[in-house]
Amino acid sequence: MNLILKEVPIEDKQLLRNLLELYQYDFSEFDQADLNSHGLYGYKYLDQYWTEKGRHPYFIILDGKLAGFVMVNDFCYLCKPGEAKSISEFFVMKKYRRMGVGESAARKVFDLFPGKWEIRQHPENKPSMQFWEKVVSEISREDYRKLEAVTEDWTGQALIFTHRLSAL
Repeated sequence: MNLILKEVPIEDKQLLRNLLELYQYDFSEFDQADLNSHGLYGYKYLDQYWTEKGRHPYFIILDGKLAGFVMVNDFCYLCKPGEAKSISEFFVMKKYRRMGVGESAARKVFDLFPGKWEIRQHPENKPSMQFWEKVVSEISREDYRKLEAVTEDWTGQALIFTHRLSAL
């Protein structure tokens, strides 16, 4: 398995927008989101990934094929501004799930930004909660905190930890 993270250039913004629709369709099971009048979910922060410092979009490429994406920013609910990174969106297409793709992609993104992290999870998305707890537990050597996080849309849990390259 050859997995790489490829930073999304602005020229591929529409491709990322298309993948975000698949992601939001999957996620609507948990957040009960509805389509807009154009038949889309829409992602209101997409443009900011090329206009604001601290935002980083990546494609997950597996054996040369697009397998998903991960979007990193420094917007946190529990950590002080600029103190930690956050995964705002994380998506592995169904075809590639349960193959280690998500875990490998998560490890790679944490390696890109060693330091403090805040990973929030929607309370209805039990598979995501299990996934992130397993990954964060392994990466942090069980040195993390699980706290309640209140966002503008929901209340869930957040995992706070520090990633050091030597922890792998």
